[in-house]
Amino acid sequence: MKILVVSDTHGNEDNLKKVLQMEGMPDYLLHLGDAESGEHAIESLVTCPVWMVAGNCDFFTRLPKTRIIEIEGLRILMTHGHYYYVSVGTRDLMEDAKANGCQVAMFGHTHRPVLDQSDPELTVLNPGSLSYPRQPDRRPSYATITTEPDGAVHYKLHYLQR
Repeated sequence: MKILVVSDTHGNEDNLKKVLQMEGMPDYLLHLGDAESGEHAIESLVTCPVWMVAGNCDFFTRLPKTRIIEIEGLRILMTHGHYYYVSVGTRDLMEDAKANGCQVAMFGHTHRPVLDQSDPELTVLNPGSLSYPRQPDRRPSYATITTEPDGAVHYKLHYLQR
């Protein structure tokens, strides 16, 4: 199974289209906020289930601020992150994810990719931004999660060429 994780597209789905061409159709698409009214456009690009949360720039949406989902036994806390103050650290996010029995805590907001597996109980993942990256090389980024039949889970950050 393949899960595609994106964030901070800000109404520009061009790079998401490129990612879908490169990766193929995922089994699930998770968007971590700041779609900026692009929810329907994003959903129209895929044939798989789409899970989304609201970001700080999603002013006129009914999307939830935080969502806990379970995909094939993997319990995931999805949030944009601004209510958890992720710009200064992930401690609050990690505590909430653990309190809710999650194995993965996902956030966006910072436009900087993060894959932290230093805690054996919790993977912290930020796919970065497909539209306005802020890490030093400024390459648009996204993440994939793949699961194996034996239960192994693999996380990977990917970067597009500018």
